[in-house]
Amino acid sequence: MLRRETATSPQRAAAALAGLRRYQEAPRSRRRLRPIRYRSGAARLRDGARGSTGVPVVLVPSLINPPYVLDLAPGRSLVAHLAAAGFHPWLVDWGTPRAQDAGLDLAGHVTQRLLPLLGRLDRPALLVGYCLGGTLALAAAATAAPGRVAGVATIAAPWHFAGYGDEARAALAALWALVAPGAKALGVLPMEVLQTAFWQLDPARTIAKYAAFATMPASRAADFVQVEDWANGGAPLTYAAGADLFEALLADNRPGRGAWQVGGRAVDPHALSCPATEFVSLTDRITPAATAVGLASRRDLAAGHVGMMVGGRARALLYDPLTDWLRTIA
Repeated sequence: MLRRETATSPQRAAAALAGLRRYQEAPRSRRRLRPIRYRSGAARLRDGARGSTGVPVVLVPSLINPPYVLDLAPGRSLVAHLAAAGFHPWLVDWGTPRAQDAGLDLAGHVTQRLLPLLGRLDRPALLVGYCLGGTLALAAAATAAPGRVAGVATIAAPWHFAGYGDEARAALAALWALVAPGAKALGVLPMEVLQTAFWQLDPARTIAKYAAFATMPASRAADFVQVEDWANGGAPLTYAAGADLFEALLADNRPGRGAWQVGGRAVDPHALSCPATEFVSLTDRITPAATAVGLASRRDLAAGHVGMMVGGRARALLYDPLTDWLRTIA
């Protein structure tokens, strides 16, 4: 990818390589995670405010990349923001798939992981799902027992997968055809394959950010490293979840066509029994605005996929409006 994107600019290639070297050699501190309170299979529910009596808000991250982007650092933590607002935030950690989990598809992550974790809480929870976690949160709200989910908010969550466009979907289908046999043999879809898929969505930006990092001021470098470590990390997906992602969602657009079934019935986000809203980035390259659900309650944001969650304007653009909406139904 580097060779292709910088074929006409040796200077750009050199800058990107210098930035990559700086990133690899950057100092890092060990991350402390929130304590685990409940488990369901490999998934864990982490307590974001021990001892809180506030309304539970369950944060559902994507299966792709670690969950701590929702709790990245002081001042850049949706978990901490919600706790300070009086809620009791809980963070889903999907964990690392076990050998026996190879057949656990996306629907299974809802019915066998997320719903049992919600069932451990002592009252109905508000769900907040980020990226693919928002897709799963909508499915959980649609299939949970009556009254179990008090409301659901999605953030940069794809639903109409045709919105990625024919060219991008064809490239992702070709990637899946190449890696599917190996993933099936392993029982998992490695994170490296998913990272390749993200790079294909916007390869020029990947090169540009490392080129820029080569000369980034030290005062900003630590923030860059934190976000990149998150973006480059994560457990593999189960093979069945990976196949669902590439085949049922990206290729067949089943959620957008009303054909995605969870718990034996099609998921319709417009027919939920609880309030729902979505936060949509208008500059998102990972989940373009064209893939959004289309809920009646919607807030458009002028921030990128990651910036809306951990950028300098995240509080004003996302944290505060989300908190205000949660308060209206808590």
